Amino acid sequence: MTRPAERQTTVSGGALVAMGMVVMNVLLYGLTVLAARALLPREFGALTALLGIVLVGSVASLGLQATAARQLAVAPERRDQVVAAVARVTLLVGVSVAALVAASSVVLTPVLRLDDYRLVVVCGLIMVPLAFMGAEMGIAQGTRAWRTLTAIYLANGFGRILGGGLGLLVSPTPLGAICGILLGQVVPAVVGLPLLRAHARGGWVSRRLLLREAILGTQALAAYFALSNLDALIARNRFDEHEAGLYASGLILAKAAVFFPQFVSVVVFADLAEGGGAKARLRAVGMVAALGTLATAATALLPGLALILVGGDQYAEIQDRLWLFALAGSVLAVVHLLLFDALARHAHGVTVMVWAAVVVLVVGAYALDVHVTGLITLVAATAAVLAVALWSASRAHDRSTAR
Repeated sequence: MTRPAERQTTVSGGALVAMGMVVMNVLLYGLTVLAARALLPREFGALTALLGIVLVGSVASLGLQATAARQLAVAPERRDQVVAAVARVTLLVGVSVAALVAASSVVLTPVLRLDDYRLVVVCGLIMVPLAFMGAEMGIAQGTRAWRTLTAIYLANGFGRILGGGLGLLVSPTPLGAICGILLGQVVPAVVGLPLLRAHARGGWVSRRLLLREAILGTQALAAYFALSNLDALIARNRFDEHEAGLYASGLILAKAAVFFPQFVSVVVFADLAEGGGAKARLRAVGMVAALGTLATAATALLPGLALILVGGDQYAEIQDRLWLFALAGSVLAVVHLLLFDALARHAHGVTVMVWAAVVVLVVGAYALDVHVTGLITLVAATAAVLAVALWSASRAHDRSTAR
């Protein structure tokens, strides 16, 4: 069992993590707004596509995080062994994903109409500190070390905005911004490094078993991040540069609506892994849905204020449609929670549902020849159907285990 001196209660820990994630997301949001104002719309569209690559590429890091957190939650007595195994595979995962993303520059540079192959290569380099951060966050999450987890979140936010801001100051271009983000991403990895050192002793946990679970989790998260970021890539590929820039501006709100409620998933994950059941899931979904409803309503009622938050008057054409972006992000936040509920239960079969939603989104976007309004509406509708399917799957699991 957990030593009281090392952990806080779930309530106080949840409040602390929520504060850290809110501050982090505000800082990440601030960097996006800063970039929107420092770059031309076409340049900002390119940077948004690059950040989409980083998010999709970071699923391996999140897979490590989910695996470490689940293993530590269900078997706290094996903490030393699990941490030692995570420490052994983190560098391997980071370097492998970095090489894969960098190699994809040959394809992604022309597809996304980027001016420089180095942009995607730098995105690949970001994967190494991201892998370390993910492993460290999983250890903190699984052991309910909420203060350390909060410190990593804060370091991530401050590191990104200071590094990205410095990059834009030195070179107000997408390359300058993404190089600065690489520099800033090292900060949280360094802050959490003691977690990999402090308990890297003890017995042995098979790397093969750990990697297998991490790969299964990564597949599910890859599908989710593809679903939640493909619209930015579709917009960059199909729309003209001005329209793609407008869509990227709206995505600032969508991403804020996705990321803001994620503290709920982080805090309840260990409880769900330990068999928290339907009540914990219902409370968590209710909280995320309520936050999303509030965000969407506020955007619809105060579109002028929302416009200021996404970049100002140069994006005025998108003002009346910003609530759609908040709605889409809010529904994707519910999907995120339900997916992590499935990972906590080791129910990796839901991955097929998420990939099916990705296929629907891509086919629909190209077959229907959608533009800004049509694309974000398609994203919201696809995510809503997926959320219902995931909820139904979780209820079916509850009924089967109750028998």
